Amino acid sequence: MAITVTPLSDALGAAITGVDLCRDLDDATIQDIKQAWYDYVILVFPNQDINDDEQEKFCRNFGELELVRTTTFASDHPHVMMITNVKDTGKPTALEDGEMMFHYDQCYYEQPCMGATLYAIEIPDVGGNTLFANCTKAYDALSDDWKQRLEGLTALNYYDYGLTPTMRPEDMNPDVPQWTHPVVRTHSETGRKALYVNRLMSMRIEGLPEEESDEILNFLFDQIEKPEFIYEHVWSVGDLMMWDNRCSVHARTHFDPEKRRMMRRVTVRDPVPVS
Repeated sequence: MAITVTPLSDALGAAITGVDLCRDLDDATIQDIKQAWYDYVILVFPNQDINDDEQEKFCRNFGELELVRTTTFASDHPHVMMITNVKDTGKPTALEDGEMMFHYDQCYYEQPCMGATLYAIEIPDVGGNTLFANCTKAYDALSDDWKQRLEGLTALNYYDYGLTPTMRPEDMNPDVPQWTHPVVRTHSETGRKALYVNRLMSMRIEGLPEEESDEILNFLFDQIEKPEFIYEHVWSVGDLMMWDNRCSVHARTHFDPEKRRMMRRVTVRDPVPVS
């Protein structure tokens, strides 16, 4: 099964065609997809028609699946969660509401996920797009002085799903999940460095005065979110999006809450700690 890889932007992203994700994939096809993932960071597989089992099966080609963490998981599909504003899905659901800031998934845990897939089931006619930012290119574009300044720094990442799921919080609850990770991490497969902070969840640089911490973080947030590092995906029903959570952040654009938006998510666990 020969795939076709079509770049989506200069920043990151490629569309993968010539593959039916309902079918079992041979080793050569899986390796081609993995290489495209490393090269382009995010991949979209358009015009797919897959169910829960088939999405899980596809994701298992890249690693062990992550259990749903933010809500009670279903016994028959413990790795599947609906990301939606629809309340009657009958499945574990993360209810979404409008715009969401740039973030790395699960960076507030000791072991964040390697990557994730999102499958578009229903989409609004306007909005609800997903922005992806290439944090490797954002790091590479820094001056040598900035790269040296960031060496050895760590940041505290925090996320209160119940209270502030889409916007940066003003206060922190000590009982809410939080973890410290390097400000710059190294990709376990490519060896490339990426900025590993994000506007939604990175609260402070450890060991620095508040003013200096805020200066560094705000500079890095702005660096990551420069237009030249971003691809905006306008969803179509049947799109399966796969992103590398080790070197890219994503954000959702606003959409009318009266319009239905329903995505099915499956996440791949990372066996390698952040370093």
